[in-house]
Amino acid sequence: MLKRTIALYREAYAGLPGGAWLLAAAEFINRCGFMVLVFLNIYLTQHLHFSLPRAGVVLAAFGLGSIGGGYLGGALIDKLGIRPIMLASLVLSGIALIAAGYVTDYLALTALIFFYGLVSAALFPANDTAMSRFCFGEMRSKGFALRRLAANLGITFGPVIGGFLISIDYRLLFWVDGLTTLASAVVVALFIKHLPASPGAAPGQAPPVARSPWRDGPFMAFMGLMLVMVVVFSQLFSTFNLYLNSVYGLPEKLIGPLWAVNTILIVTIEMVLIHALRRRSEMKIVALGTVFIALGFGLLPFGRGFLYAAATVVIWTMGEILTMPLSATVVAHRAGSSTGRYMGVLSLIFSLANFIAPLLGNWLYAKIGGDALWPVMGGAALLVAWGIWSMRRILAVPKPALPADAS
Repeated sequence: MLKRTIALYREAYAGLPGGAWLLAAAEFINRCGFMVLVFLNIYLTQHLHFSLPRAGVVLAAFGLGSIGGGYLGGALIDKLGIRPIMLASLVLSGIALIAAGYVTDYLALTALIFFYGLVSAALFPANDTAMSRFCFGEMRSKGFALRRLAANLGITFGPVIGGFLISIDYRLLFWVDGLTTLASAVVVALFIKHLPASPGAAPGQAPPVARSPWRDGPFMAFMGLMLVMVVVFSQLFSTFNLYLNSVYGLPEKLIGPLWAVNTILIVTIEMVLIHALRRRSEMKIVALGTVFIALGFGLLPFGRGFLYAAATVVIWTMGEILTMPLSATVVAHRAGSSTGRYMGVLSLIFSLANFIAPLLGNWLYAKIGGDALWPVMGGAALLVAWGIWSMRRILAVPKPALPADAS
């Protein structure tokens, strides 16, 4: 079993170019400091003593900034180049994070977090474009998988370290997050100096005509369902940690290891599980994954303690593993030759969720309490699962026939 698992990993990542590994290394370093957003809601409400609605506005400012940043970063790539956008995003993000640890005024901090969302989100289209330049054809999906693995491996450390830094001084949280972001910029500056040119169309072949995703009714319906699901899932960055801290009574140094449970599972089993399910319907698996997310969140009020919380993390992590990569596969297939436009809409959905989730979650938390919030979120996710299941034939991804001797 162990040899087969190792063989699966080798097959998944064999042949990746050095540039892809360098990009993944920069992503890993950046994500090792991922901790400010994890604990920001607790910091705002319990240390700066903002009300829940006000804290929700600050968190939503990040989401609003990320909406503009993702679009702006993508638009500027053709004019300024990929590498300058990556460097500018990382340097400005690092400076903004460090500065945020010293700002306590509500309006000033809201503006700074908005700016951080704006500049940090510009990194995502730049990184995606860079990886697509390093990796071609079948190697491209391997490159994106490598980046996801690097990001999640880095996130394994960030919240754990952050939980202990908080016990010393909350300001250290902002310093370490900012410095790891700046360290990632150093890696890009020193080692990723040249990117391959974008491949052109085949000689004598006219470029395919792009179509608008906004006129694709089934796709937009799927995106509507995804928006609700991601709003539920994004409670991880606002009400989830607050609930564990205030209701479960878990200190920040124990909340960090719960995030490690999530990322360790992703790093260790995601590639193998997705490979094993490659012959199954992506839409059915996304629907099943959404059920796991619903259960993981919906069960939170029915227990207490670190071990019970860890069990719920395992459940919704299985949902994340099944929904996130395969929903992108569905979108990429639906896009045809308009991949950029369709993937741009998917990115926009995640940015909108980052904006809506803290506003809605904190408002509901203040109105109905945490014990009622999670069944509401779980119920919404179950409705989304039903909707995705009902669209399983409309957005089905065809499967190529296996050779007769394939196992």
